[in-house]
Amino acid sequence: MSELGFAIVGCGMIARFHTRALAEVPGAKLAGLVSRSTESAQKLLADTESAPVPIFQNLTDALKHPGIDGIIITTPSGLHRDPAIEAAKAGKHVVVEKPLEITAERCDAIIQACDQAGVHLCTIFPSRFGDAVQELKAAVDAKRLGRLTLGETTCKWWRSQEYYDLGGWKGTQALDGGGALMNQAIHNVDLLLWMMGNVTHVSGFTATLAHERIEVEDTAVACMRFESGALGVIQATTSVHPGFPKTIAVHGDRGSVVVEQEDLLHWTFQDELPTDAAVRARFAQKVGASGGSSNPAAISHQGHARQLTDFVQAIRDGRKPVVDGREGRKAVALIEAIYESSRTGRTVMPSL
Repeated sequence: MSELGFAIVGCGMIARFHTRALAEVPGAKLAGLVSRSTESAQKLLADTESAPVPIFQNLTDALKHPGIDGIIITTPSGLHRDPAIEAAKAGKHVVVEKPLEITAERCDAIIQACDQAGVHLCTIFPSRFGDAVQELKAAVDAKRLGRLTLGETTCKWWRSQEYYDLGGWKGTQALDGGGALMNQAIHNVDLLLWMMGNVTHVSGFTATLAHERIEVEDTAVACMRFESGALGVIQATTSVHPGFPKTIAVHGDRGSVVVEQEDLLHWTFQDELPTDAAVRARFAQKVGASGGSSNPAAISHQGHARQLTDFVQAIRDGRKPVVDGREGRKAVALIEAIYESSRTGRTVMPSL
């Protein structure tokens, strides 16, 4: 079967992660770039040492190209809906860098368009594909932690004022949709939901404490109740200097697991298995990756490669990808609920 060709829409920093990732995905290739600036597209190719591909100044022309089977959207967050819908209507598969969109309503429009067109849709959440996180998910699914009681996640990162000033769209409500929660910690929010299940009630506070000239929060906290009855806590910032690796912790009445970035810090169960020693030994050597805690470019593209590999295989197999549009919508809906709670001072029931 021939390779699937993907065009990347938008040629900013995150497009470089996708370009490098595509080069490692069996059965897929970069088939085009869509950018209003030919110079930006050419620079992306040079920076990633990629072979020349067609460069289009608009998506409509790209969708007519016979070598393009799908698109990868890496535009600012609030500009995901329209290209996704246009591509779906053209019969192309759709990959959207997180967040799927900046409101649940806009997410729904993308999901509906892809459903109606019968094309595959994927939301990029590469944190799900890390080795330590995969071990945690397997333990949760096997009920090794017993009854889940508490889920915690932290994204205590630092972004300079320059990051926002030079970003153009970063820190704006219209294009970023939110701050530390919607842009940075949405990966953590997704992991918490994946591990703990849907949320029934949430209360949150947000503030802008360390930056100027931004319309969104740089500090946020939230507490929640899950459908299972377990409780949860989220901390999300771009205001904590110098920035710390993100964490996800799941606790139950028979065990606890704590993951820091790519490192497994705790792997403890009431009922020990012979395989547990091997798991601990595997992760005994700390990777110590910052994961973008202070530098947004200091992120590996490995998770993107693994997720795009799953997406291509899902197309081949005619199944849903691991993270489809509905999965991507959940984190956006929960973050919207946290924002509403902060704005109104009330506990909110999110529409997950």
